[in-house]
Amino acid sequence: MTTPDIAARRALVACAALMVGALTLTACGGDASASDDDGKGGGTSTKTSTAKIAISAKDGSTGASINATGVKVGDGRLTDVQMTVAGSGQAVPGAISADGRSWKPKAQLERGTKYRISATAKDSDGRTAAANSIFTTVTTSNSFIGTYTPDDGTTVGVGMPVSFTFDKAITAKKAVQSHITVTSSSGQQVAGHWFGAQRLDFRPQEYWKAGSKVTMKIDLDGVQGANGVYGVQKKTVTFTVGRSQVSTVDVDTQTMTVVRDGRTLKSVPISAGSPDHTTYNGQMVISEKFVQTRMNGSTVGFGGEYDIPDVPHAMRLTQSGTFVHGNYWYNRGNPPFGREGTSHGCVGLADVQGAQGDTTAKWFYDNSLIGDLVIVRNSPDKTVAPDNGLNGWNMSWSEWTAETGA
Repeated sequence: MTTPDIAARRALVACAALMVGALTLTACGGDASASDDDGKGGGTSTKTSTAKIAISAKDGSTGASINATGVKVGDGRLTDVQMTVAGSGQAVPGAISADGRSWKPKAQLERGTKYRISATAKDSDGRTAAANSIFTTVTTSNSFIGTYTPDDGTTVGVGMPVSFTFDKAITAKKAVQSHITVTSSSGQQVAGHWFGAQRLDFRPQEYWKAGSKVTMKIDLDGVQGANGVYGVQKKTVTFTVGRSQVSTVDVDTQTMTVVRDGRTLKSVPISAGSPDHTTYNGQMVISEKFVQTRMNGSTVGFGGEYDIPDVPHAMRLTQSGTFVHGNYWYNRGNPPFGREGTSHGCVGLADVQGAQGDTTAKWFYDNSLIGDLVIVRNSPDKTVAPDNGLNGWNMSWSEWTAETGA
């Protein structure tokens, strides 16, 4: 039989056990209404910020994009983003978008560089979230880039192709080509052609339509061009095709006829290549213009036959050294321009030293655009190679569009 004292003591122990159990449940299991308290009812808030910050370059990553690196936030607004070059602490300028949802650098990042990003944001209730990342961008050895012509915003002649030269040999040619699109407001079909492993040109079947707008979209960022080598470019380039100008050099008559938009502007006397140094036949595109430039025969395989430091009104037609240019040193004892070819393969026009004065060469220079065509006919030489300069017009369309990439 249990005595009253013993019964009382047992009741107290049972009560204490129930109280401990209740306390344990509250401390470990939580109370839904309490945990949701935002502090307004006198409780302590245990809610974390709902703002979710995402930094595109993961912490510790290598090979990060130099174009697409940035910060975004969901369910909140960014309040501060700091990006620096790791080690030096040099700040990288950037801007938060007007809606506060994203941040990006103002300029393209450097390749092979370690960066640090620290970002903070707040949700709609003012609670703060933070995120950090230290990462390294893709290195020069593990990436490729293409220099291209023409430049954005330029006006060019109807013969100007789009030409890329890559700084690495490309083995995945189809993949790279498929991430570059060239379109024209004229509706002309545009196709690409590879010259070797590092050059890719685009052109339509016929010359560009005068006055058309051409858009080139480069989406190579992250595209694998070769084993372990990835692209880093992402941009859009537009240029305008100007009036149509095609100048035809007839070596038989030593004249050049300049036709613009179907109308002959002028026929001028020239001096083409001599019998020993003939001028290429074919369609050649003006790729560079110089008011004055040096021409040294030793740089193009002619030894010390000439070295002229101030050739006036020079316009490049081939990479191997063919120009149409002014000539002030023409031997006055020779027949005048238009009678005989005396050059080392260039097309010479009458000019004066110093690139001054009202001369034939100056007139042609002033009336020519990068991308204009100069066509040479009736020369005893061969047709210029299509990759010697921007001269792919010397290939048939079927050759141009033939499969050239793996």
